[in-house]
Formats: sequence, structure tokens, C-alpha cells
Amino acid sequence: MSTHSIPPVIEIGPRDTAYQAAFCDYVSQVFRRASFRRWCEWGEWDDAYRAFSVVEDSRVLANASVMRMRLLLEGREVTGFQLGAVGCLPAQRGRGLARVAMEAALAFCGEAPVLLFANPTVLQFYPRFGFVPWRQDVFSAPHEAVPAGTPAPTLDLSDAGVRAGLAALSDEGLPVTERFGARGYSTIASWYAANGFSRPLRRLTEDAWVFAGVEGDTLYVDDIFARAPFDLRAWIPRLIDRPIRSIQLGFTPERWWPEASVSGEDTEAYLFVRGLTLSREPHRFPVLAHT
Repeated sequence: MSTHSIPPVIEIGPRDTAYQAAFCDYVSQVFRRASFRRWCEWGEWDDAYRAFSVVEDSRVLANASVMRMRLLLEGREVTGFQLGAVGCLPAQRGRGLARVAMEAALAFCGEAPVLLFANPTVLQFYPRFGFVPWRQDVFSAPHEAVPAGTPAPTLDLSDAGVRAGLAALSDEGLPVTERFGARGYSTIASWYAANGFSRPLRRLTEDAWVFAGVEGDTLYVDDIFARAPFDLRAWIPRLIDRPIRSIQLGFTPERWWPEASVSGEDTEAYLFVRGLTLSREPHRFPVLAHT
């Protein structure tokens, strides 16, 4: 198809409210269970997030979004980017619009490292842009515990004060992992909460918050936002409402549960990287940092 028939790509930022509404309409049509509307209402779309959208007649037809990331690679912080919300309206597929959006997004990223998480239906798409797949592991450990003590209170991220507190812990606190992780991704975690996708956020202390919940006889600890190390095991009885026999971590647990072992491959989201060399040691990028 001639490039003359391709509508322009519009860069949408935090102050482009009209285009944000069109972007939200696009998301609801392409990603049926996901929404950006409540997240936008919370004011979480900041300068770190940019949507590169193919727009025609005020409609977003295709998109590739970019989140600027403070990546941690074996303890070294580097600036990189993560792509998300990549796709095209079903009726517009076959026109090359998603490719155009991807090219615009990657041009914005320049030579910086880029990562993305893909679903199984599009695994052949991203290698065309220089991305290579990289295994992500699931970490778990046997651990028996029963509820005890006062349950750790649940925090509501619809509260602006709670979101500000999470942002401070994420920006200034201890990264949950330094093998392959990030700092300052509270607005990604809040997106999961705004969609009802995250496990409860529990307050252990003023300086230690945990996304965690029990399913069956397993405690899932998806992320930890804390200013300093603490004894996670001591808090587990206050995080559970029934006896557990195991724990599963949503990140590389070298700091918080070093004896945890790889229990399988993470097949819920497939990692692709470009311009990024990762350790061959088992690792898992924090699940609440996935865009």
C-alpha cells in the first residue's frame, strides 16, 4: 500500500487530553480487558509515558507506546524504554499501520535499550524490528505458615496520597531486584491497580509496602516497595488469611528470598529485548513493571 495512504503518527503526551480519550477508545477495542481511563483520571499519565498513535479522523487506528525506564542491570542503572499497547484496530489490520507506529516509537527511543512483553499471538512480529526473545523464570519456595497477629492493612491506590507514597518508595527506595529490575515504576504498578489486575497493596510499615495475596495454599508476593531491607518471613503471618505451604515471587528474589528456586518459565508474558544484554543467570523482571 502506498505510504501516501498512511495517516500521520501523533505523539500523545500527558497534556494531550483530547488525543488521550481517542487512545483510550483504541485500547478498549484492541485489548478487551484493559483500560487506561481510570489511570488517566488518577493523573498517572506523566512525561515518562508517550503514545505514538496513527490517527485518522480523530480516531487512533494503531499505536505503540513508550515508557521511559530506569533499568537496573546487575546493579547498574541505565536509561531505557519499554514498549506497550502495541496493536491495530481489527478492521484496520493489513495496512501496515502497526509497523508505522512501531517505527515512530523506536525512532523516539534512539540507541537506548528497549524491552517489551508480548502475548503468544504476536511472537513473530517483534523480531522484524531487531528484538530477540529472552527467557523469564518463575521463582518459588516451600514455606509453611499460618495467619497470626493483626493483618497488614490494605491500601487503596485510588487515594492520591497512597499513590504519592508508592511513588516515593519506588523512586527513592530499595529496588526489589538489581539483577534485572527498575526504579521509579509506580505509575505502571498503579495501572494494574486501576484495572483491578493487581493483588492487594499491603502496608507493613510506613517504609515497607507489599503487593501480595493468597491463592490456594500459595502466597504470591508480586512486588516489594521499601526503603531498607526487612525480614519478609516475619511478616508473612500478617499477609495471609489461611495456612500456606509455598511462596511465589514476581521478581528475581536474590535479595528477599535467596533460597527460592526456578519452578518454571514465565509463559504469561514473553520478553523481547533490543540493544540489551542480560545475564544468563535465572531472572524475572518485576511483574508490576510490565507495560
